[in-house]
Amino acid sequence: MKMDLNKQAEEILKLAEARGVQSNVFFTTTFKRYLVQIKILDNLEKVIKEEGMTVTKEYVKNRKNLYSNPAVKEYNRTTDSANKTVATIMRILKNYDMTEVESEEEVDPLLLAINGEDYE
Repeated sequence: MKMDLNKQAEEILKLAEARGVQSNVFFTTTFKRYLVQIKILDNLEKVIKEEGMTVTKEYVKNRKNLYSNPAVKEYNRTTDSANKTVATIMRILKNYDMTEVESEEEVDPLLLAINGEDYE
């Protein structure tokens, strides 16, 4: 089953907007990083599909040795990193809910700055 990653990204952005963090510097940079990781994973999947799980290296006297495709290791590392990035995004969405602020007296200027807003 192929996921529509663009649709998922739109859903995450809607959640961010509902929570008031769509311009939060931590959210935007982390989300941007996640999108790059997804593209890397997509490219690595294509490489693995084209080249297979193993590759051969040829040494002196035409000796060939079979090795695990380096793309597999990079895919696993990037997957782990992307999972951690998603966890960070989820924490940001959970912890920076600006919709619950009831009065301007409760507003923390640092929190506003982090969320890309002006404090006046």
